[in-house]
Amino acid sequence: MQDGVQIDELDRAIVAALQLNGRAPWSLVARLVGASESTVVRRAALLGDSGLLRVIGVVDVLRCGLGVPVLSRFRCRPGTTYDVAGAIVARPEARFVAVVSGSADCVAEFVVPTHAAISGLMVADVPGGDRVTESETHAVIRTFVSNHDWNPGVLGEPATAELRDAAELPFEDRFRQSPPERLDELELAVVHALGEDGRMSYKALAQAVGSSESTAKRRVESLVRRGCLRFRTLAEPEVLGYAVEFMLWLEVEPGLMERAGQQLAAHPSTRYLSATTGRFNLAGQVALRHYGDLFRYLTDDVGALPGVRSADVTLQLTTLKRAWAPTPAAQTPVARSPAARTAAPRTPAARTENPSS
Repeated sequence: MQDGVQIDELDRAIVAALQLNGRAPWSLVARLVGASESTVVRRAALLGDSGLLRVIGVVDVLRCGLGVPVLSRFRCRPGTTYDVAGAIVARPEARFVAVVSGSADCVAEFVVPTHAAISGLMVADVPGGDRVTESETHAVIRTFVSNHDWNPGVLGEPATAELRDAAELPFEDRFRQSPPERLDELELAVVHALGEDGRMSYKALAQAVGSSESTAKRRVESLVRRGCLRFRTLAEPEVLGYAVEFMLWLEVEPGLMERAGQQLAAHPSTRYLSATTGRFNLAGQVALRHYGDLFRYLTDDVGALPGVRSADVTLQLTTLKRAWAPTPAAQTPVARSPAARTAAPRTPAARTENPSS
């Protein structure tokens, strides 16, 4: 947690409510967490000012034909990992970056225009240059569950049901077979504005995009209904009471990938899970409340998955970027490499998301 910032149960409940529904009215959040609306607004503002809470609108890149997500693993020369991570953070294609321990030193997610563009990123112009001793890249081909869908388990079932339609099919399953959407100029302007502030009022959004309030509201509802736009709450798992976050890399028999993926996606600790190309064909992001839970998770939960040939865990030591946005940890001295200090922060035309970030 950031120095000087104390998180209590009310803060945690507010963040959990927004994780379930990033645009939930403050009046609803206040009622569900048992506090006054003014208190909830004030607490959320303090968390936002501390960099611990932010809601943004994100566009699904695969759904809208805006790019291909790829997950990359890097091994670095001794003593250069944070320099490499800083160089990756500075790359406009990087949506998620973390320094990890285990079989890799750094893990990142990039969004590239097409799968063919991977060669330019990972062969011709490797982030970190000769400080990287080894790298491998896995293209995302199917997303089972995204960070948007994660229920941190802080609020009870009645509150969760009010904030999220439990009867609705998972986002990716609803649109997996549909052709890609194409966003028009006004829709791109809408998602750009919401990419900076996902809780922006329709009145403010209309002013930002130069439309009427009713048109802005109608376009947002259409984007959500078509599976193009979602709202992502950016908060570190630690804020929600989770002490351990890691990437899980699995090699699964091809004929059992769907079964294993569905089973793992349903686990309450799974924040993100996708099927990928490469040595590992299932890649996930998992959060656990205690470090001591890791052993049982691997033996009981991962061990029960069908068709698993091998499993690898890379513990996230420092997460520097999520959904294009630098995290509070990215501002600490150890994480501020020369490349990150000199690079201008990325403000994409539209924040785009499919997954892990």
